[in-house]
Amino acid sequence: MSDARPAANADASDWLAVAAGTLGAMMATLDISIVNSSLPTIQGEIGASGTEGTWVATAYLVAEIIIIPLSGWLSRLFGLRSFLLLAAGLFTLFSILCGLSSTLGMMIIGRVGQGFTGGALIPTAMTIIATRLPPHQQPVGNAMFGMTAILGPVVGPVLGGWLTENVSWHYAFFINLPVGVALVALLLVAMEHQKARLDLIGEADWFGIFGLALGLGGLTVVLEEGEREQWFSSPTILWLSVVAAIGFVLIGIGQWRAERPVIRLRLLLDRQFGSVAAMVTMIGMAIYGTSYVIPQFLAGISDYNAFQSGQVVLLSGVPMLLMMPFTPWLVRTLDIRVAVLMGLGLLALSAWLETDLTALADGRTFVDSQLMRGVGTVFAMMFLNQAAIRSVPPSLAGDASGLYNAARNLGGSFALAGIAVIQDQRLWLHSRRLEESMPANAFSVQSYVAGQARALGGEPAALRQLAGTIQREALTMTYADLFWILAMGMLLVMPLVLFLRPLPKTGKPVAAH
Repeated sequence: MSDARPAANADASDWLAVAAGTLGAMMATLDISIVNSSLPTIQGEIGASGTEGTWVATAYLVAEIIIIPLSGWLSRLFGLRSFLLLAAGLFTLFSILCGLSSTLGMMIIGRVGQGFTGGALIPTAMTIIATRLPPHQQPVGNAMFGMTAILGPVVGPVLGGWLTENVSWHYAFFINLPVGVALVALLLVAMEHQKARLDLIGEADWFGIFGLALGLGGLTVVLEEGEREQWFSSPTILWLSVVAAIGFVLIGIGQWRAERPVIRLRLLLDRQFGSVAAMVTMIGMAIYGTSYVIPQFLAGISDYNAFQSGQVVLLSGVPMLLMMPFTPWLVRTLDIRVAVLMGLGLLALSAWLETDLTALADGRTFVDSQLMRGVGTVFAMMFLNQAAIRSVPPSLAGDASGLYNAARNLGGSFALAGIAVIQDQRLWLHSRRLEESMPANAFSVQSYVAGQARALGGEPAALRQLAGTIQREALTMTYADLFWILAMGMLLVMPLVLFLRPLPKTGKPVAAH
């Protein structure tokens, strides 16, 4: 959409509206990753295991996947200001619920609520920019939004870590209270009330809406809990698989019956858009997977606190911020196939550099790979973002944006669920292999245990230390396996760049979250 007054500059209320949208998007993107560094502390206090802790991140992503495609329809249904006020208020309340959580179930409910309401704040920020700013000022608004999209995920772990170490992990969620109040105030001042259009309820793709909830929700639970429940030997996993299958059938019915499906899967039949969706799914796995695994490694192996882990994650944001002013020029200058290939290659190499981790590794080990990951993310995401929107007619740009973002978040959700499964399997495997390499009757083993017994005051203490060392080494090898899998995944999708079409050299970059 474009402004009716192309020559006029936006007034103060317009910029306040843009500031409100940007603040809402910042709050929502920040909370995707704000728990990553403090997750070990949170897990301990709410009684969750390491693999169960992935739910704290996954619940947010899955809920966001469902709500993003619905945001445009919900904005028209309730009116943009009313919808944003509702989303901001509920996001703040769910944040408080997360901060008050004492059990894993309570935390998951809060994170699902945050995902539903926070996910609505992100695409509506772009709507405000497109409708309140004239075309010649929209690049400024898009730059503001781009900064939030980049700053949120990388600043989140640092801010959450600092609050955990200096105040309490609860304030990683309570911090949203003053921000939410400020956002509501800005919305009331800057946004005009729009009449609700309740007649649109009948136009919704209800098959698709319920299908997304059942399909993605059921599949995520199956992936997260399947390993612990022995997969299909568990009635719970079996029934959840049936629920997920029913959900995907409902999505298919919605594609056939709805005039405007909640998520337009037909776009995947386009060669370029289908390739973009596959690549961005893998990129989502790499970005969200590494931002989760690195803090876990530093906390579990290197004894880093939450703030120190967050600082390491922040390194990937440095090249992103430095390159942001040059991205319009890069989009006009570089061939998209070269740029995306470079981005995917850097992401693959950054993961490969971490496949030789040892138990002596610390934050310095991740400096080069994190900086490389930041550069690769800019090249891959910026150009694929442009390719996704330009793959379809302008009338379908909103659908393309929703499907593109759903694919990225879906990749992140699959990565976190996969990490939980792989971590359980590989940790057990590496532990058994290390134990098998140290026969109890071997002279070297007996000599080592005897020496440690003298130093630690008894054989039981020596055996406990040996078991801890085995567990530490097995966990290190498991994290190295996870990085290897991510590197191979990036290599597998690299040939898809051949299906990309060159971007027009004269058109301005388009924006989409």
